Amino acid sequence: MAEINPYQAPRASLEEPAAAEGLLAAEPRQVDAARGLAWLIEGWSLFRQAPLPWIGITLIGIVIFLVLAFVPILGQLGSTLLSIAFGGGIMLGCRTLDRGGELTVGHLFAGLQTHLAPLLVIGALYLGAVFALGMVFALVGGGALFSPIWGGANAAAAMGGFALAALIFLLLLIPIAMAVWFAPALAALHDMPPVDAMKASFTGCLRNMLPFLVYGILLFILAVVASIPLGLGWLVVLPMMAGSIYSAYKDIFLQH
Repeated sequence: MAEINPYQAPRASLEEPAAAEGLLAAEPRQVDAARGLAWLIEGWSLFRQAPLPWIGITLIGIVIFLVLAFVPILGQLGSTLLSIAFGGGIMLGCRTLDRGGELTVGHLFAGLQTHLAPLLVIGALYLGAVFALGMVFALVGGGALFSPIWGGANAAAAMGGFALAALIFLLLLIPIAMAVWFAPALAALHDMPPVDAMKASFTGCLRNMLPFLVYGILLFILAVVASIPLGLGWLVVLPMMAGSIYSAYKDIFLQH
């Protein structure tokens, strides 16, 4: 039987509190492809812990974005900025729920109260990137589409050029989305500067393309199923998706 040294320093894990407090790892981790499924399962688990607040958050968010949709131009800009700010607040809510606290509808607005400036900067950078990409698409795609009118090409070639421009636009939109995917969580949960948060988000997504492929396929299936019963399934899928983003953030960015 091993002797117990009464003068030995306690061997309680010094790493567990660090993980419990959610300290960032030195760099984003690469995880197994199967984690793409696990993120959704863990997102479902977070939803089951507080279904009524989650549904309340979802309904309020939907109403706000529907109202903004009727406001020309400014409503679209506001929707994008608010989606980032709401995302930060929801990540704060996920962390509270994950640590045994109570999720409330107020968490939807928590990002506006505590991290408004960095979240708005992330949203503005995202808008700027999409706008610049859209301008390039308008010049290239629009030029191809109207070239038959100007006598530069036939209709078939013009449509082909337009389709190619649209495909390039979508492909270039992916890295922009990667830079924003985890940025609200990193800014709201770790006070990470906006540009650093976007860089880290992009790196984290880039290192985990396989689990994101699995995740994307499964999320597409869930989206189809959620849309069948008059779209009511989105009241579950949207909170589940939010929880899955939080789960993926913990998987990729936190110390283990």
